[in-house]
Amino acid sequence: MSAKPDEFLPTRRTLLSRLREWDDQGSWREFFNIYWKLIYGVALRAGLSEAEAQDVVQDTIISVARQIPNFHYDSSKGSFKSWLYLITQRRISDHLRKKYRQPRTVARPGSEFSSQTGLVDQIPDPNADLDRIWDEEWKQQILQAALQRVKQQVEPSHFQIFDCYVRKEWPVSEVARTFGVKTGQVYLVKHRVAALLAKELRDLEEKPI
Repeated sequence: MSAKPDEFLPTRRTLLSRLREWDDQGSWREFFNIYWKLIYGVALRAGLSEAEAQDVVQDTIISVARQIPNFHYDSSKGSFKSWLYLITQRRISDHLRKKYRQPRTVARPGSEFSSQTGLVDQIPDPNADLDRIWDEEWKQQILQAALQRVKQQVEPSHFQIFDCYVRKEWPVSEVARTFGVKTGQVYLVKHRVAALLAKELRDLEEKPI
């Protein structure tokens, strides 16, 4: 499951309005492709397993479907981002509570399970800072979308130079040697691509969501 390079953020109001139609499978598929990775990543970082995180994605999408008829976008009252976060937070809390309700197994001394940690001991704090996690995952999705947009605007070799020098933190001499360019060109490419990236990030962050 993957979204198109520039599909994530911001959510278009037209898409939200189309979601009010239960049988508009195309719009719901588009919505899923845009947001599943965000919801899944937050659930994992909250301490859920991969299977549980997948359940959170499904449960969140179902909750959105049930509540979208009553959602009315108003930037003065809060963003769609905040509304979706509240729904995701509740679904994550539901799954954490289910984990806590499972009985703890106490193994008898000498049994093959005696060295295993009880399930309760493995469960993370349900009061984990989900606000911070959500914002970090959201920003990461914006960054990835911005990078993909920039990638479409520059020469492949220039994007690779930027990726190696800035994101992978290769020494400038190694980047220059690998791509057969002078160090001055590495700095020039870095400056140009960084400026494009900053522009795309501002564009994604400033549009209402």
